[in-house]
Amino acid sequence: MDDPNADTEWNDILRAKGILPPRDEQTKDEIEDMYAEALHARRREEEDLDNKTLDELDELEDLEDDRIILEYRQKRLQEMQAVSSKEKYGDVVQISKPDFVKEVTEASKECYVVVHLFKDYIPACKLMNQHLAVLAKQFKATKFLKIVSDQCIPNYPDRNVPTLLVYGEGDIKANLVGAAQFGGMKMTVQSLRTLLAQYGAVPPEKESVEKEQPKKTIYSSSATAALSSDEDESDNDDRGYY
Repeated sequence: MDDPNADTEWNDILRAKGILPPRDEQTKDEIEDMYAEALHARRREEEDLDNKTLDELDELEDLEDDRIILEYRQKRLQEMQAVSSKEKYGDVVQISKPDFVKEVTEASKECYVVVHLFKDYIPACKLMNQHLAVLAKQFKATKFLKIVSDQCIPNYPDRNVPTLLVYGEGDIKANLVGAAQFGGMKMTVQSLRTLLAQYGAVPPEKESVEKEQPKKTIYSSSATAALSSDEDESDNDDRGYY
């Protein structure tokens, strides 16, 4: 017996006379819609996997395609390893002037570096060192350093400390001078984090509104020029970072 669904001229005649029922067929648009729906379903499935933890992915191994699970597991492990390899600091380390180029300028090509120019006896510097120690433990991918101000720059005026330098991509991103920049003795860990986040040194809080990247706060002479100079300056000399 001939196949009633076969695409033949005779069957077309029989369908036209109502002897055979219309042949079931899908239009090109219907086929494209089915393909698009299947593609979207696959993407939703992949997005759901992206939001799962490694333990949850382990539980799905018996239910989902082994190859897909393995791919996502490897991807997640690689992401975690990449983050872990960058989070290698965690403390505020004191340096001396001969270390500056290596520990700051060169290191900033691979990560953000925050440098505190301080004096021990100045209360605002003590407070900032405490807050920076907290931030250093929270953001281990950022390198936090401190250096005695007049050891870094000869005759650097005490009125200019605390001073924070932010380096990234091998260049200075911000030069923040004086306690007033940070709120004086009212500065907090949170306010310091918010300030550093504006320059990319630490990630902003998720709920915070993204702000426009501020311009570099660099004054009459560059930081590298001031640090490389061995000339003595008077206590009233205002050259340098301010």
